[in-house]
Amino acid sequence: MSNLRTLRFYATPEHDCSYLPDRQARTLFVDPRAAIDRNLYSQLSDLGFRRSGSHIYRPHCESCQACVSVRIPVTQFRPSKTQRRIANRNADLIVRSSPCMLTQEYYDLYERYICQRHADGDMYPPSEEQFVNFLAEGGTDSCFYEFRTTEDRLLAVAVSDRLDQGLSALYTFYDPDEHRRSLGVFAILWQVRQAQRLQLPFLYLGYWVKDCRKMNYKTAYSPVEMLLDGEWQRV
Repeated sequence: MSNLRTLRFYATPEHDCSYLPDRQARTLFVDPRAAIDRNLYSQLSDLGFRRSGSHIYRPHCESCQACVSVRIPVTQFRPSKTQRRIANRNADLIVRSSPCMLTQEYYDLYERYICQRHADGDMYPPSEEQFVNFLAEGGTDSCFYEFRTTEDRLLAVAVSDRLDQGLSALYTFYDPDEHRRSLGVFAILWQVRQAQRLQLPFLYLGYWVKDCRKMNYKTAYSPVEMLLDGEWQRV
């Protein structure tokens, strides 16, 4: 089994930045051949790494530090009035865990979500291969949290990894027509509570980029910690 001292990393050439226009980015990847268990993945998460499918990575841009890892210390989390209203609005939903896999039901929801919410992004157009590579592969302690109505209609799926010290919220896709429910917010609120139930101290939200409008929601949870200069700091 690999450890931090023996792990190899590979940097990509410069490529278009996914978050900021007219910027070039580089990415540092963990050796895809390395054996990564939950303990090592947890250590990497504390160093700002993130998982996408079978790839574990973090930004590695020499002249830009815009991508900042963020996490919620769940025992200190205090929902805002708006977040409490969203939680109450979705109190009728049933949540259950399921293995990460491709099903027609999952893909139909994912396809609608990408086409209606992210048609201007690099994940458009969606495909079943993309779904598998992005969401169904690579996780060792991963699951899909399904959010269903009492009539068993699937409204949202939150993809989550279990770490030694928390949960890592990787991605959420949901019914784009259910505007009133604010399902993306509710999925995070539910995972905060799930971490609390599991007695895990943190929920990891990935990267926040100050000048990227789509990332603003990550600082709406209070308190939040950011990885700045190699240390997690409350902001």
